[in-house]
Amino acid sequence: VDYRIDCQEQWHKLCQEKKIPCSEDFALTSTLGNQVAIRAWQIAGLPVDSFSTDNGIIVFNSRRWPLMIDPQGQANKWVKNMEKANNLSVIKQSDGNYVRILENCIQFGKPVLMEQLGEELDPVLEPVLLKQTFKQQGVEYMKIGENVVEYSKEFLFYMTTGLRNPHYLPEVAVKVCLLNFMITPQGLQDQLLGLVAAKEKPELEEKKNQLILESAANSKQLKEIEDQILEVLSSSKGNILEDETAIKILSSSKILSEEISEKQKVASITEKEIDNTRMGYRPVAEHSSILFFCISEMANIEPMYQYSLTWFINLYQYSISESTKSDVVSVRINNIIEHFTLCIYNNVCRSLFEKDKLLFSLLLTVGILQGKGQVNDEVWRFLLTGGVALDNPYPNPASEWLSDKSWSEIVRASKLPNLNDLFIHVRESISKWKNLYDSAKPHDEQLPDHWDNLMGLERMVVIRCFRPDKLVPAVQDFIELNMGHAYIEPPTFDLAGSYKDSNCCSPLIFVLSPGSDPTAVLLKFADDLDMGGSKLQTISLGQGQGPIAAKMIDKAIVDGTWVVLQNCHLATSWMPALERICEEIIIPDNTHPSFRLWLTSYPSDKFPVSILQNGLKMTNEPPKGIRANLLRSYLSDPISDADFFYSSKKQAIWQKLLFGLTFFHALVQERRNFGPLGWNIPYEFNESDLRISVRQIQMFLDEYVDVPLEALTYLTGECNYGGRVTDDKDRRLLLSLLSTFYSWELIEKNITCFTFFQAYVNYIRSLPICTDPSVFGLHSNADITKDNQETNQLLDGILLTLPRQTGGGGKSPQEVVEELSEDILTKLPQDFDIHLVMELYPVVYEESMNTVLRQEIIRFNR
Repeated sequence: VDYRIDCQEQWHKLCQEKKIPCSEDFALTSTLGNQVAIRAWQIAGLPVDSFSTDNGIIVFNSRRWPLMIDPQGQANKWVKNMEKANNLSVIKQSDGNYVRILENCIQFGKPVLMEQLGEELDPVLEPVLLKQTFKQQGVEYMKIGENVVEYSKEFLFYMTTGLRNPHYLPEVAVKVCLLNFMITPQGLQDQLLGLVAAKEKPELEEKKNQLILESAANSKQLKEIEDQILEVLSSSKGNILEDETAIKILSSSKILSEEISEKQKVASITEKEIDNTRMGYRPVAEHSSILFFCISEMANIEPMYQYSLTWFINLYQYSISESTKSDVVSVRINNIIEHFTLCIYNNVCRSLFEKDKLLFSLLLTVGILQGKGQVNDEVWRFLLTGGVALDNPYPNPASEWLSDKSWSEIVRASKLPNLNDLFIHVRESISKWKNLYDSAKPHDEQLPDHWDNLMGLERMVVIRCFRPDKLVPAVQDFIELNMGHAYIEPPTFDLAGSYKDSNCCSPLIFVLSPGSDPTAVLLKFADDLDMGGSKLQTISLGQGQGPIAAKMIDKAIVDGTWVVLQNCHLATSWMPALERICEEIIIPDNTHPSFRLWLTSYPSDKFPVSILQNGLKMTNEPPKGIRANLLRSYLSDPISDADFFYSSKKQAIWQKLLFGLTFFHALVQERRNFGPLGWNIPYEFNESDLRISVRQIQMFLDEYVDVPLEALTYLTGECNYGGRVTDDKDRRLLLSLLSTFYSWELIEKNITCFTFFQAYVNYIRSLPICTDPSVFGLHSNADITKDNQETNQLLDGILLTLPRQTGGGGKSPQEVVEELSEDILTKLPQDFDIHLVMELYPVVYEESMNTVLRQEIIRFNR
């Protein structure tokens, strides 16, 4: 938006400098816009903001056919509504017969919409895009492929793509009119405001829509009157005062136009009153619009994180109807905002990998605070990047413990608002700051002297400078303070909840990660709903499996059964066919309400965007932290099943071993985060290892009089978990960890176990979110490398979601880059003189090292 406005302003200035006559305030709407047409477009679904209106004007005034970048499907919807009455044909490049449909439309002058274009256009479209026609005996023709068709002037061609950030090559860009129809914050706010107003004050919204239609009709009538008057004046012969018909038309036109003007005046007053009432709900629309843009940026991190505007609006309407009612508007607004934000967080979180859940929370928090104007962009950028590294003229005051990197960051941070002279204070009170550096929990420490008043991002910047390894807990505290505890405790995997939110036409997608296999959970869930056995068909996709899968789906949508397509990432060539099935075959009219399509796939940029946006996505990774891992184990099958939990005949021993095993399961998974300190080789232990071990404990306890501890230790340690372990030291470690939980000491110890399932869940919830390394039997320093990695992962991820720019204190990105380049150049050593070296050490057969030296020098210089 800003770029287009910038271009427009520069062009306007240029016109004025070159003395080219133009309006004082230039706008496309006033120059090329026809208010009647614009109203009609908006009624057909064109967003009401000025950027979208300009897009509409460009579509109809451009010499080339429009190609609209339309990830939210707004342009698509608008074109379909607008051209519905003109028999619009909708085609895709993947359709087998699209060229024939195109030829017919060109011949009979019908509009065509080609949707879901990729980054490449079919060469057969070339003559259509270039409008290459030729005349034969006064008739215009066009050659498409081998066929010659008559060309009608009425023909219209629209193209849309659902890709968020397509890269069209210049040879494509010069043949089309490339337009960005991505939703703007203003456009989305207007839409959301309309929705909340329609739900809360339906009578007002109805009246407003009525006024819009009336106003459009009145404007149209006025335009017709003007045209009529002009026609009378131009066709009148001789003295107009003697032309009775002309006088009649003119006088009746005058009366009519005065009537319409009066109506318009009344309507605009009413419209203002309605708008003022609607504006009361503006905070809801502004807040929700921010949430949408936070979500849409997630696709930069992982191609699978894509969510459609329709999905977002459905959730929005659900929140409006489900949130607590109140007659006080401010309270009601607050209720909607709180309900919707949590609803969005929970829904998006279930489709994110563990590594991105905290990242998403932070994005939401900062996005909302930015909307309230409570975030300084310079501070936010510094927190993520540590600023631009230039020469540091101040010597490090405590090089024995403070790294040069940290010291230069402290110096750079001192240029930020609220952090002035930080480095001077650090230099003068070095012992006070050493306490912060040495602390086990620096994020909870009081900062020295007046710096303890620092809040929010500024406080995190100080933590980043001294102890970047503890930035993650500092971020968690920041989120909890601003948003509440719910936003740092993501919901556990809940298949039943996801199923409840789905319908027969939206696929359910498991996004896989190494070691996660949802098949067993899904089969158990199907049995619970009586959809197991013959009612569920599974196929692993690969070469030649596509047509078989398509037949399965055709049968299942009639019978109302389930189909599971595994490993979609292995069948990228069949994905367009699956996309077509989801769009054209799995539609409400011919799909049984009980039908469900389940898909599993590793992240892939070839996975169809439309399925991702309209499907319901889930991840099934082991959660982060011992506490979350234990909770997941207790809340998923089989432990969560009451019949199974209370089934053992030796309840006391059973409860001890069960809790011990789940703790062991969490330990072996969490140790992976410590790199080589955890395991020599990182193993992928998963749910099936736990599930089979749990069932074995239950079976062996019931079948034997005494506890067969050795047998259980062998099965769990050597077979179920140990079966994955290839390193002999890792195997020793695994058995040593297991011996802590599978031991006679624990079995015979007189511990009072909880008798109720819920008591275990409550106990687990009371554990700390962050696990101390001593729980793993590691030194507290073991956390440093792991935490540093987590911090870098978090900051790098967030940087991917931000626009490519720097807020370097008013400097343009160009200036920042130039400064940096100059700084790097001054630090580079001089190049070696290759010719001199060649003279001193010539390449000869007897001295092979001379050859090596020469190659090294060339490489060094480069």
